[in-house]
Amino acid sequence: MKVTFLGTGTSQGIPVIGSKHPVCFSENPKDKRLRVSVLIQWESYSYVIDCGPDFRQQMLANPIEKLDGLLFTHEHNDHTAGIDDVRPFYFRQGNISVYTHPRVLEQLQKRFEYVFQVENKYPGAPSLDIHIINDEPFQLANKTVIPINVYHGSLQVYGFRIDNFAYITDAKTIPEESLEQLKNLDVLVLNVLRYETHMTHLNVEEALEVIEILKPKKTYFTHISHLFGFHDEVEKALPDHVSLAYDNLKIEL
Repeated sequence: MKVTFLGTGTSQGIPVIGSKHPVCFSENPKDKRLRVSVLIQWESYSYVIDCGPDFRQQMLANPIEKLDGLLFTHEHNDHTAGIDDVRPFYFRQGNISVYTHPRVLEQLQKRFEYVFQVENKYPGAPSLDIHIINDEPFQLANKTVIPINVYHGSLQVYGFRIDNFAYITDAKTIPEESLEQLKNLDVLVLNVLRYETHMTHLNVEEALEVIEILKPKKTYFTHISHLFGFHDEVEKALPDHVSLAYDNLKIEL
């Protein structure tokens, strides 16, 4: 299985519009971060977790022949606003499979009403095949996906485990039963906003505590703020088994 980090930034991306923070002026490409998303591939299958406003740019940087489906962690704009840009795949393939919580589907139907219209639908709009996620494992092609409940403040968000890989974004708290589902991982991807505490995201100290409990072989931090600091400086300060992800990083499992 191959994982490509399509984006590793927060909701504003890096650089932030109008920011005078030095990280936003960095010439290191690892300090330039699109909105958070990953591409997961195995055999002939390609799935994307979250489809934010940078989806078009991400697909141009990491072209794939077909998109077998989209998985949504939650409804926030930085995770869903790119849904219209699945159109090139739709025009070639037909309906695009989407895996989502009922609450997230309700939000998508409000924001992208034209996509879900049945009568007099605009012919240029994509069409989706909706698969509702609950807390039960489900199949993506020949692999089983385990949805993992985490909380973004008070908002329920899904993480996903596939084999010994898990992807957790926009988490502040991870319930005990979810921690149990995240044991024995080869690779954990975990959101870390910055060093300072935040109301709805893990900071470094909290994330390292989670890692100490779970003991994955390798952890990559994502959903990174410019306030975290320069990529290379932060990377040097982290334990050997923990790294900062960066846009277009590819890992093999």
